[in-house]
Amino acid sequence: MANEKISPGMQQYLDIKADYPDAFLLFRMGDFYELFYDDAVKAAQLLEIGLTSRNKNAENPIPMAGVPHHSAQQYIDILVDLGYKVAIAEQMEDPKQAVGVVKREVVQVITPGTAVDSSKPDNSNNFLVAIDKSQHQYALSYMDLSTGEFYVTELQDFASVRSEIQNLKSKEVVIGCELSEEEKHMLTKQMNLLLSEEYDMFDDVQLVDNKLTELEIKVAGKLLQYVHRTQKRELSHLQAVLHYEIKDYLQMTYATKSSLDLLENARTSKKHGSLYWLLDETKTAMGMRLLRTWIDRPLVNQEAIEQRQDIIQVFLDQFFERTDLSESLKGVYDIERLASRVSFGKANPKDLLQLGQTLTQIPVIKAILESFDARELDSLVNDIDPLPELESLIRSAIDPEASATITEGGIIKTGFDERLDHYRQVMREGTSWIADIEAKERQASGISTLKIDYNKKDGYYFHVTNSNLSLVPEHFFRKATLKNSERFGTAELAKIEGDMLEAREQSSDLEYSIFMRIREQVERYIQRLQHLAKTIATVDVLQSLAVVAETNHYVRPRFNNQQVIAIDQGRHAVVEKVMGIQEYIPNSIHFDHQTDIQLITGPNMSGKSTYMRQLALTAVMAQIGSFVAADTVDLPLFDAIFTRIGAADDLISGQSTFMVEMMEANHAIQRASDKSLILFDELGRGTATYDGMALAQSIIEYIHDKVGAKTMFATHYHELTELSTSLQHLVNVHVAILEKDGEVTFLHKISEGPADKSYGIHVAKIAGLPSQLLSRADAILTDLEAHSAKLTGESEKESTQLVPPIASDSNVQEQLSLFSDEENNGVIERLRSTDLMNLTPMQAMNLVFELKNML
Repeated sequence: MANEKISPGMQQYLDIKADYPDAFLLFRMGDFYELFYDDAVKAAQLLEIGLTSRNKNAENPIPMAGVPHHSAQQYIDILVDLGYKVAIAEQMEDPKQAVGVVKREVVQVITPGTAVDSSKPDNSNNFLVAIDKSQHQYALSYMDLSTGEFYVTELQDFASVRSEIQNLKSKEVVIGCELSEEEKHMLTKQMNLLLSEEYDMFDDVQLVDNKLTELEIKVAGKLLQYVHRTQKRELSHLQAVLHYEIKDYLQMTYATKSSLDLLENARTSKKHGSLYWLLDETKTAMGMRLLRTWIDRPLVNQEAIEQRQDIIQVFLDQFFERTDLSESLKGVYDIERLASRVSFGKANPKDLLQLGQTLTQIPVIKAILESFDARELDSLVNDIDPLPELESLIRSAIDPEASATITEGGIIKTGFDERLDHYRQVMREGTSWIADIEAKERQASGISTLKIDYNKKDGYYFHVTNSNLSLVPEHFFRKATLKNSERFGTAELAKIEGDMLEAREQSSDLEYSIFMRIREQVERYIQRLQHLAKTIATVDVLQSLAVVAETNHYVRPRFNNQQVIAIDQGRHAVVEKVMGIQEYIPNSIHFDHQTDIQLITGPNMSGKSTYMRQLALTAVMAQIGSFVAADTVDLPLFDAIFTRIGAADDLISGQSTFMVEMMEANHAIQRASDKSLILFDELGRGTATYDGMALAQSIIEYIHDKVGAKTMFATHYHELTELSTSLQHLVNVHVAILEKDGEVTFLHKISEGPADKSYGIHVAKIAGLPSQLLSRADAILTDLEAHSAKLTGESEKESTQLVPPIASDSNVQEQLSLFSDEENNGVIERLRSTDLMNLTPMQAMNLVFELKNML
């Protein structure tokens, strides 16, 4: 390329591209955005558009691809969704008036964390995160460019940073410091995030308070710098940064939130089947986003929780007023996003009409809230600012039939601007004025064929044939002479023609300038609009929680400081909603102040996990401020919830089920306090039996002796039930079973005391395994139990320890003697040669099938 002559236009492209090497550069050329070189090759593949070339006859043609400027947004969305950046280079002057190459500049860089203009409507937040660190501390700041929200906090370690980024569901992280290769790998490869570097700070004292720590000021400043560098405009909608502390909310890792299906169903990644789906009766996009935030960050402050409960109670007590309130909220558009579009300079007439329509609803909403006549609503009522002057401006200025485009006229209401009204009158009535002049001059001159015509060269003119030239009045002046006729003008016709041409040319420009002036006026109200949006969103979420509470017969939870859990006839709210209230079997959960641990035994499929999740979900709902699914509920305020429910390999980081189990167990044990809730389901099953049992027992003992958190520990190790004799704060509960004539029914009810056996074969029967296989399993189980009883009797003489010793070779030989008949020798040899501990589930099933065939 160095030996080839580059055209001035391509040199301009290369100069701009050099400043944006990490972005696709969309280079405006007339009606298209063009891409060149590697950008073109890659974009053609990703966007499925044609790949051509510039200077096709050259030795090395330049690859080229393009998209129409009017439909570019859909292509930008695809690239950004795939994790790329897109730089938009616009023509900064009229090509007709340009001398040489048209001047072009990048006017915006759109990235996964700054995208606000998606062609796909989405009401959820898009948080851009920045991280920085000092020697022993991390700081994290995040912002939603589409709403102006801006937050900052300090975190103790990178694990907390990672968890917060996961909770925020960020797509892009701005790095303001050097990270280790391991940390970068974790963010890019494991979490699939785009990393962008920013080491400069944007100093804005209005947005970043100097009361923050030095590290928080640095990370917030770097986030602001990155946003201003990519967006290249003043962003008047950005709100002052708010400091928050993780400990100010109920702490839960991303894994915990996922296992509890808080914001989406973990299995489907859809809203349906989540707590968010259950609680969402919101009517506005702002309310929907706020509800997600409340679910993601339940409170730990009892007074704040009870304020929410009080308002929900008021809404429940006054059904008709609440119904009116819900209806009135349906007319409210997304004020936060509309305000940001105004700030970005992208608001169109439709946006302002939506804002105006919303503002007409605000006095109605305020009046309905006042009609409740409840002091609990006073602060909300006082925070509602109707902005009548802004509503009046939009109503008087914007035509209700205005289109979304701002350059083609028809957007400003008649009566708003005198000059525009005059232009419109001229355009509307000009034709009839010309017809009137034609008729008047025909009669005055006596030329019966006199008529007015128009062309681009001469404008409007009187057409007079040669035979009538003697009758032409003196006030006519010649404009052109033809072979058989002449063209004349008059001062009156010239004036009307001038008015009409001016009206036609200037009307759209005048409307555009009026609209831009109105948009500037609206921009002055952004902060008040954002405050109004927060208040309306809060009203919306609280009415939503009231509707859900009434529909599902939820009760108001109480809180105690004695660390007592008392839930009578509680239900897992989401499972109940999916199943239907008639089919769901409720369970009571009781921990007195002396009880810290419930050890839960019983077969899989019987409801242990649902019972455990029920407690966690009830706690989360209660600390959101929501009413809950039970007859009565009295809870302590938890500071954190830790879960290990369900087994799954972490394929991305290459960690086994057991490693994930141990890491999550460690996270809980290290961070839990006596005010936390821990849920462990079948911990230890990912390793050998005695390994797992030993670890499970020691974890229970450690939580009991050192942590003191309220804990539910479900296990299939029945031997652990003996711990209730040595640990005074542990109690046994089990899933009740109805056994009759060899048939087993799981009652999904929790009862006191330990389970007497595991019923694993009955679960296998429900799963549909062949009857011959099940009969054989029954026979083997009977033999093993008889043999185990013999061994246990002997070992009790030698040892009183809870967890039995690892079996010796002779024990193994003795157990294998169960298969001592000669025809089963092949089975024995196959078992001896198999490493059972390292089989995948599929390999294990194949082994069982193979052994069955051998038998």
